[in-house]
Amino acid sequence: MLRFTKRADYGLMAIHYIAVHDELGAVSTKRIAEEFRIPQELLAKILQRLAKRRLIVSQNGPKGGYVLTRRPSDISVGEVVRALEGPISIVSCLDHGGCPQEQRCNLRRPVQKLQSSISRLLDTMSLAELSNQDTPEVLSIR
Repeated sequence: MLRFTKRADYGLMAIHYIAVHDELGAVSTKRIAEEFRIPQELLAKILQRLAKRRLIVSQNGPKGGYVLTRRPSDISVGEVVRALEGPISIVSCLDHGGCPQEQRCNLRRPVQKLQSSISRLLDTMSLAELSNQDTPEVLSIR
């Protein structure tokens, strides 16, 4: 089963929340944690990762919190997921090699196509599109 980890899921929820509420200024970790009932300590670590990758920046002070470093339309879902999880990989053998079945595997090429399509979809979907109520177009696998 292909799934986002909790870290990626919470990170996407948090950065999307920041994007949607940017007119209010900086959004605090506490506010996001309360909104989604996420442990504040875990969320703080997730937001620190996003800040380290320069997707968000923290602002100190009584009205401090996080803001996006770019417009929501300029930040891809793929960037966020990679910032939190590293390279997107649906199977470990494509990245690391050394699989004992490599010579006999008949799924390598189809799985590479799937991984490429998933990466392309995540890289072409922006944070702004996450708010869109329309169903996204399905990419064709070539």
